[in-house]
Amino acid sequence: MSAGCVIGVDLGGTKLLAGVVDADLNVHHRVFRHAREGRSGDELLDVIVAAVDEAREAAGGEVRAVGLGVPSLVDPATGVANTTVHLPLRDVPLRDVMAERLGLPVAVDNDANAAMVAELRAGAARGASCAALLTLGTGIGGGMVVDGAVVRGAHGGAGEWGHMVIAADGPLCTCGNRGCLEMLVSGSALGRAAAEAAASLPDSGFGRALEAGTAITGMLVTELAHDGDPVARDVVARMGHYLGVGIANVVNILNPSVVVVGGGVIAAGEMLLAPARRVVAERALAPSRDQVEIRATRFGDASGMIGAAILAQDLAASR
Repeated sequence: MSAGCVIGVDLGGTKLLAGVVDADLNVHHRVFRHAREGRSGDELLDVIVAAVDEAREAAGGEVRAVGLGVPSLVDPATGVANTTVHLPLRDVPLRDVMAERLGLPVAVDNDANAAMVAELRAGAARGASCAALLTLGTGIGGGMVVDGAVVRGAHGGAGEWGHMVIAADGPLCTCGNRGCLEMLVSGSALGRAAAEAAASLPDSGFGRALEAGTAITGMLVTELAHDGDPVARDVVARMGHYLGVGIANVVNILNPSVVVVGGGVIAAGEMLLAPARRVVAERALAPSRDQVEIRATRFGDASGMIGAAILAQDLAASR
């Protein structure tokens, strides 16, 4: 492997993906970890270090820098991970701590901002001057581009589309609010909706899976929907409807030329995106609703890792 590679790390609410990435964004080695193996903040940092060490060993040659995308509000000036909803990271000087532990330059950003970087530089939003991104995983991450640059906000909190309230008296969110978008549109939401269907419809695919002892997860919903199960397809379509409500708000606020949707839930493809597009056409204001394109990510659920690698490349080039 040629020298000069970087390591990109995408830390999600459930899993960690790290990769050795070269200058052309080719991924030479991938490392998977369960993020929730880190039950405390210190244990989670150990999980990240172990993943980077494995990737570094596989790289063989020189590793120039490491990029971390984390599901936190990250202060871009200090690299401190402030608020983190799904993992035990709060007010952690992540950039400095990880640089000391790894002995390498480290760039840190919100995971969805990192995904936005990947899709802007080389993916579905390439060339866009104004764009938005939603990543649908354990929760929902968000990113935005204005005038061709990723917008992070005054203190790193911009683009938190997942905590946009779309049902004022809706279900209680992990952030403490009610009716947030991610409570109705995410991998977790998909699993909850399927579990409800399994309990109320024992003869459905979900019901049979539950009886067989199979875990009712978002991944199972997507698999059954692709197999043509009508209940699963209905669950995905309902989620697509709520996704469309959220995107319509984003379109009205930002007027992007493209909205990119990624994360693990995007495996449902057009079963999810088609109803979302219909709702945007009905609810967003003209002419924005007629001009925006709603696309799946180019890099799939690897967008965050690729984007973190790009941040590492930028950091290495600046030194």
